[in-house]
Amino acid sequence: MKNVYLDSAATTQMRAEVISKMTEVMETSFGNPSSTHAFGRSAKSMIENARKTVASYLNVSAAEIVFTSGGTEADNLALNSAVRDLGVQRIITSKIEHHAVLYTVNQLQECFDVEVEYVNLKECGSIDLDHLAKLLQASDKKTLVSLMHVNNEVGNILDIEQVGRLCKQFDALFHSDTVQSIGHFEMDLQELPVDFTAVSAHKFHGPKGVGFAFVRKNSGLRPLIFGGEQERGYRAGTESVHNIVGLAEALKISYDNLAEEKPYITEIKSYFIKRLEEEFPGVKFNGGCADLPKSTYTLVNVCLPISAEKASMLLFQLDLKGIACSKGSACQSGAEGGSHVLNAILNEEDFKKPSIRFSFSKFNTKEEMDYVIDVLKKVIND
Repeated sequence: MKNVYLDSAATTQMRAEVISKMTEVMETSFGNPSSTHAFGRSAKSMIENARKTVASYLNVSAAEIVFTSGGTEADNLALNSAVRDLGVQRIITSKIEHHAVLYTVNQLQECFDVEVEYVNLKECGSIDLDHLAKLLQASDKKTLVSLMHVNNEVGNILDIEQVGRLCKQFDALFHSDTVQSIGHFEMDLQELPVDFTAVSAHKFHGPKGVGFAFVRKNSGLRPLIFGGEQERGYRAGTESVHNIVGLAEALKISYDNLAEEKPYITEIKSYFIKRLEEEFPGVKFNGGCADLPKSTYTLVNVCLPISAEKASMLLFQLDLKGIACSKGSACQSGAEGGSHVLNAILNEEDFKKPSIRFSFSKFNTKEEMDYVIDVLKKVIND
């Protein structure tokens, strides 16, 4: 039996270089970054150097990078402050966003009476930009649009530039959850018309428990967490120095190696799709994940043509064979009712069929794809 990890959309394997860098920081730079003595100054310097590294790869000012505990906190920071502090009265989002956005929007609707509109989805699950334009045009209320760049379950890529232009045209703020894209796609946030983004280090081979928000200059955003002046007052609490340094190191390595790793992972995905189509007539690919130019190269979401009886034990059988994958996102894989993303884009018949997300990284091989295909054939045909 092999061990095959195909759940990198949930979390990625940390790079050895990142672990080494973090270990060095934990061993030698244990000072509190807020302390004024040499130990504290050393730790503070590491944080600011990490901030500059992150900013340089995204072409933004270091002052626009706010370190957080991850993507969920970054989403909450932007959405809550936009309503509480920036006068936003209406939020336009979609029904296939991450729950970090959807649940926050629901809470804002309940507590602040925010008007919430959901943009229509096309058949493949992509955002209907014509409908978005109509929604933006329909109201003079201060509006924030929150749409993710790369969908974490089906991999659809949003035309983030076009959405940003629409938001500028109608004087709306634009927040995008970029957890599945930053570190995997080159992004110039200075040029892209987006006001706030959310990022999580463990999606690009960095540590868990750390991420950042991009907050455009002079946005007026205010803190979500109070208690100290860390992160220029945006986020109180003693900074996790080793995690922040690990984030910056992981992002640097990801972008420095992107030209080599992106084609390699794309080839893995293409090969896997080809093998699935050859071995399982009737297989379907959810959303636009099989459309390589319009979806991320890091995942496929597969609807398999098998009976409900076999489907109920499929993930368990794969796990027994050492294969890690997921049903929907890891954040909700044990939730009742199935994936809210697939529920929004599939017909009733296909939604009842088993769908599995396989997600890839530089650590995967074609030989692993062959092993997965062989295991699937045995499970399905037995």
